[in-house]
Amino acid sequence: MLTTGELFMILDLHRQGLSVSAIARKLELDRKTVRRYIQRGLEPPCYGPRAPRPQKLDPYRPYLADRIRAYPGLSGVRLLREARALGYTGGYTAIKLALQELRPPPAAGFEHRFETGPGEQAQVDFAQFKTEFGDDPGQTVALWLFTLVLGHSRYLWGEFVWHQDLMTVLRCHVAAFAALGGVPRQILYDRMKTAVLGEVADGIIYNAQLQALARHYGFTPRACAAYRAKTKGEVERPYRYVRQDFFLGRQFQNLEDLNAQFRDWRDGIANRRRHGTTHRPIESAFAAEQRVLPPPPALRFDAVVRLERRLSRDGCVAFNGHDYSVPDGVRGRTVEVQVSLAELRIFADGRLVASHPLASTRRGRHFDPAHRRWPPPSAGERRRAESGATLLSLPGDRVGRRPLAVYEQVGAALAAGGGR
Repeated sequence: MLTTGELFMILDLHRQGLSVSAIARKLELDRKTVRRYIQRGLEPPCYGPRAPRPQKLDPYRPYLADRIRAYPGLSGVRLLREARALGYTGGYTAIKLALQELRPPPAAGFEHRFETGPGEQAQVDFAQFKTEFGDDPGQTVALWLFTLVLGHSRYLWGEFVWHQDLMTVLRCHVAAFAALGGVPRQILYDRMKTAVLGEVADGIIYNAQLQALARHYGFTPRACAAYRAKTKGEVERPYRYVRQDFFLGRQFQNLEDLNAQFRDWRDGIANRRRHGTTHRPIESAFAAEQRVLPPPPALRFDAVVRLERRLSRDGCVAFNGHDYSVPDGVRGRTVEVQVSLAELRIFADGRLVASHPLASTRRGRHFDPAHRRWPPPSAGERRRAESGATLLSLPGDRVGRRPLAVYEQVGAALAAGGGR
């Protein structure tokens, strides 16, 4: 096959008056090739498909087709043995490629749509979003959207959060139940680690704190089938809708502004539309479903997660990107941290030494002014505080404060007595 450059060279030499034989010798081409391209001119070369080369498997293709037509499930290894018994001398790859053409494609089954009754089920999941906040320009941050979708009405509740840890999951559940005014009888979860710890022969192992939440509110947790993303269709599809209809193309100052805009969009647009699958207005369907939702209990749920943390050099405990201070006297110890939905408490040797409101921002440092004294305690004072020792002082070790007139009287009395 000639290149475009060789074609132009043939035509140029022909215009210069060289004969076909001279051009063929100069370019080391066959004279018939040179003559053909001179006659064709600048018309691009046209190459037809090559005739298929004969293969060793060709005589056996009808046999393979008959066998596959009669028994579509026959394996390639078995058909290779049968073909070789008939005289085939080729390899397995040729058999496998032939079966890809001969074997009929599997018939795709119809999808079974699973609908739940009012108040029966909700679905919970997280999805990651990335954005830049106006308060921190040039810094891309990753956020998580927690969503709870009622299976019957498709009513959507959600909140953007910094983390998808256990306490965030529990807090979002509590907030969702309060916003819905009720609790579905069953909640379907993806196999996220904060909900599902594993699976054994007897069933699913759920997180103990999630089970405590379920007992308190009276719902049953259920894990979706492994590798079956369509099991959670009600909650998986809204993420694309949220991303396309709300998130893209918007500007947010911070997390609070993002959640405020999301609430306005969710209440004003998402939950007021007519759902594409059920063809019902979501808002009116939720009003009917809300009447059958069991109300949440009056007693407040407050889970406590216990962790072990080591104090930093500046006397702080780290949790979820935040530093929480402790008093000077407990520096240098491993402490127990108890985290609830709204508070973080720090214990040293079983004694409560500090408590802080649980932060909801991404990062931060939280210092209680009462935890630091100035000037800082000496090394001996810190050792005595850590050991619990009590310092016994002797009389005269400390001098009390007295008015200056007292000292003037003492000096006058000493002068009158001759310094005795």
